[in-house]
Amino acid sequence: MFLENTVNHKEQFGWIEVICGSMFSGKTEELIRRLRRAQFAKQKVEIFKPAIDTRYHEEMVVSHDSNEIRSTPVPAAANIAILAMGCDVVGIDEAQFFDDEIVRVCNDLANQGIRVIVAGLDMDFKGNPFGPMPALMATAEYVTKVHAVCTRTGNLANYSFRKSDSERLVLLGETEEYEPLSRAAFFSAMWKNNEHPDTSPEDPHRKEPNR
Repeated sequence: MFLENTVNHKEQFGWIEVICGSMFSGKTEELIRRLRRAQFAKQKVEIFKPAIDTRYHEEMVVSHDSNEIRSTPVPAAANIAILAMGCDVVGIDEAQFFDDEIVRVCNDLANQGIRVIVAGLDMDFKGNPFGPMPALMATAEYVTKVHAVCTRTGNLANYSFRKSDSERLVLLGETEEYEPLSRAAFFSAMWKNNEHPDTSPEDPHRKEPNR
């Protein structure tokens, strides 16, 4: 469990929290929960999201269960550094869509005494680390990995399987384009699409996933 209070109250540095996981795992919902707690405590809060994310609303950060909080869409990570001046808490949604500059921006804000809360997909639709998320997770003080429920097995899901044939890395979508899958279900689906990332069907060390 994350505790807002630090031990040394004289320390002037902030920190970074990362909330990561697959599609439909509750990342944005958890981000909104933490930001609303900060607002309730009358802290100055600013929320940002990439300008390309217009799935639900152009300005609001909206979770899959329709919770929402007002945000500022920005085209690049560098804009956040300018707009976050004087804040106590900065929230950033869909961080995987930002350029690598987001890592430096988050660390600079934390070094200025700001609490930075970042949410994003940790893996892309092929199961590879997504954009700047690995570096954000490595430099963050706190990392929370949330899980969805696999639509095929009912187990915990941490993969976002794309149901369409598009090979674009950035493809905004919902349940029509993506479904959360467990490891076994994901690799089974990838085999059927001939997209297994690590081994070939002839690999003698490969084990078939349980069905």
